[in-house]
Amino acid sequence: MTNIVLWDYPKSSASYRVRIALNLAGIDYRIKTVDLLAREHLGTDHLARNPQGFVPVLDIDGHRLTQSLAILDYLDCTRNLGLLPSEPAERARQSALAHAIAVDLHPICNLSVAGFATKGMEPARTEWMRHFITPRLAAFDEMLGKFSQSPYCCGDTPSLADVVLMPQVYNAIRWGAHYEDFRRIVTVAKACEAHPAFAKAHPDT
Repeated sequence: MTNIVLWDYPKSSASYRVRIALNLAGIDYRIKTVDLLAREHLGTDHLARNPQGFVPVLDIDGHRLTQSLAILDYLDCTRNLGLLPSEPAERARQSALAHAIAVDLHPICNLSVAGFATKGMEPARTEWMRHFITPRLAAFDEMLGKFSQSPYCCGDTPSLADVVLMPQVYNAIRWGAHYEDFRRIVTVAKACEAHPAFAKAHPDT
């Protein structure tokens, strides 16, 4: 049995990213689910793993890692995933593309944030998600115009941008947020959906 363990919640965007990267690396790992709806992330056991009470947490190579972007960086550095190029300017451009979702969109659509802002009531919560997801995906789609989708966000292999995009596409579908007219995103999403590493990571798999 592998000693690599991912403390995970299936619909967590951050956890979804890490599953994709682990699959891209061909790493055999075990999932231990932390039920966010049951508030297991606030229990003593999980807070001992991560005082922030977040998922994912990854036990790998004798390390316990938190924060999905930091975990992705570790996997990229140690497993040569090529998620970002080495040339500084292009690396910055592709990082900015990925951060437009991972840093600017994802946090405000976190369930704890949306729940606090809307008191968890419907339709306010769904309206909150749609209000932020659609315009920010529109901006991301525009940013993609500076790159060649052949067929992924930045070229012929999956990049950090693809890894953070697909969980947000899942969220758009989940909350009924419009994105179907964003031609570049739709094209990239189809390519990613056909990639085994992405398909295996999908929350409904």
